[in-house]
This record gives sequence, C-alpha cells and structure tokens, in this order.
Amino acid sequence: MEVLRARGLPVAATCGGARSCATCHVYVHGGYGSVGAPDEDELDLLTESEHYRAGASRLSCQIQLQPQTGRLQVELAPQD
Repeated sequence: MEVLRARGLPVAATCGGARSCATCHVYVHGGYGSVGAPDEDELDLLTESEHYRAGASRLSCQIQLQPQTGRLQVELAPQD
C-alpha cells in the first residue's frame, strides 16, 4: 500500500493499513504466488466487494514485500 501511494497512485487506504476498510484492494497478477493468500479476516473484507476476484484479490496493506517476492505486478480494483 505504501509503495503504491509513494508512486502517486490513487489508493485511498482510509484505515491507514489497519485492515478494516478494503480501500486498498488490488488484484495480484499471476495469482498469489510469492505474496501468499489472504488470511480469513482479510478474505472476509475482500469477499464483501462486488469486485472480488478469487485467487487474485488482496488488500495491498497486507502484502509484505520481501526479497523473495521479486517483481510484483498489481492492478487497482475499482472502489465500491
């Protein structure tokens, strides 16, 4: 989420990364791969969105970038 915001992308992230609003919803290209699947609480927020995509939707505030993450491509989901 912070990387997206630093690049000037329109990520609302109104909860500041507290995993309570889903305004930083993204689609991970190529599936979860090295970022892992969402946990149950994150998945609950994501599935409430009409824009949820199984196997691709994540909250960007919950993606922890690590050296093994490699090159990550995401698409901003439409805001509800």
